Amino acid sequence: MNKFSKIEPSYFSKDGCRLVWIGIDEDDTDTVILNKEELERLVEILKNNHVGNVELEDNVSEILINSDVVQFRLKDRDQLEAPSNDFRDKVLEYAKIPHDTLSVQTSSKEFYASGWSTDQTSKSPEKSNKPKMSLLQAILSGNPKKIDHEISPSDLFRIFATRRSTRKFAKTKVEDWKIEKILAAADTAPTAGNFQGLEVFYVKSKKAKEALVEAANRQPFVNAPLVLVFCMNPSRVKMNFPSEMLAKFSLQDATVAATYSQLAAHALELSSIWIGMIDEKKVQAILGTELRPSSILCIGYPDMRKPPKSRRKLKDLIHVLED
Repeated sequence: MNKFSKIEPSYFSKDGCRLVWIGIDEDDTDTVILNKEELERLVEILKNNHVGNVELEDNVSEILINSDVVQFRLKDRDQLEAPSNDFRDKVLEYAKIPHDTLSVQTSSKEFYASGWSTDQTSKSPEKSNKPKMSLLQAILSGNPKKIDHEISPSDLFRIFATRRSTRKFAKTKVEDWKIEKILAAADTAPTAGNFQGLEVFYVKSKKAKEALVEAANRQPFVNAPLVLVFCMNPSRVKMNFPSEMLAKFSLQDATVAATYSQLAAHALELSSIWIGMIDEKKVQAILGTELRPSSILCIGYPDMRKPPKSRRKLKDLIHVLED
């Protein structure tokens, strides 16, 4: 079983936290994300040296605080434990001082109580004699509507094939845990020399969103529930190349990161639209930065879901050079 290691700030909110367990391998970590209310309830129990429990946001998972051990009983995950005294000391010490949010990283073993909605009850699928078209066949034929629906909704190739741009968003708020995942996706994107020559501006301000509409050729859908502006930062790229090449690397870094975030959003049942028609100077003034913006990514729940669009056939897209 992994050992409780530390408590650290959330990526998204300075009021929440991340509880981290580590294994023998440094990459073998488990992380539990607590929101502000969950952390406050936990601190209250520990501060008074009481036993008790904290129910997490999914109404299934819970933290059991005992005199000798703290147990985390998590939906669809292995139970995690920490010695009560060590856990209490670290949590109360953490709660003493304000914290800034962390730079975004991600792990496949992070637990977000608000983010687990998959029903794990398995039922034997009914067999059908109807011939099914594979995903690749559907893409090549230009008929993505015929994609085999037995492919997992989170299957990477389904995400590629079914993503659609949305120009009208519902007013539904995007959940914090989904925003964290989208930001984490940007952080995992490959970059030149792994220097991450980009910055991401998360725009919460209503006034700033309205100004970005004007800076983006008055496209109203820029005022979306979630707005991310991806900017180039070539100064981070510590490579011995001319400045023009470093700028090119930085543009590529920002573009790939935005792509990762866009695909992550679709995987989380959100929709998005990529904005490239922007007045760079106006965007810089709105953000208060001298960094050049590469794109604006607008994300939210779609007002209406659209089916996949037909694309060029691969044989028309791919040009093969042979000996």
